[in-house]
Amino acid sequence: MKQLDISLVNEAAKIYKVLSNSRRISILFFLRNSSGEVAVSTIATNLELAQPIVSKQLGILEKYNLVKHHKHGTHVFYFLNDPDVLFMIDAMIEHVEHSAKEHPSNLY
Repeated sequence: MKQLDISLVNEAAKIYKVLSNSRRISILFFLRNSSGEVAVSTIATNLELAQPIVSKQLGILEKYNLVKHHKHGTHVFYFLNDPDVLFMIDAMIEHVEHSAKEHPSNLY
């Protein structure tokens, strides 16, 4: 059996911690479903969140290379840097849906 590199395990745990926030997951899904780069104000409006909250969450996502940004004048535009991470989220949501059907009382 192959031994896991503990530093990789620790990094994976950090990413799972980043993804444990529902606002961050919502932002990632919004970016995936948008065409191209999206302004912070657009994300905030569509997700009905205050702009400072969105900016803070995007900063955390960017720290872990899940999103990137560029500035155009005073506007900041974000885009997915690692769309593969959404496959993990999709798999988890599928797991939750499956679990809800089999054991609805275990969800809350």
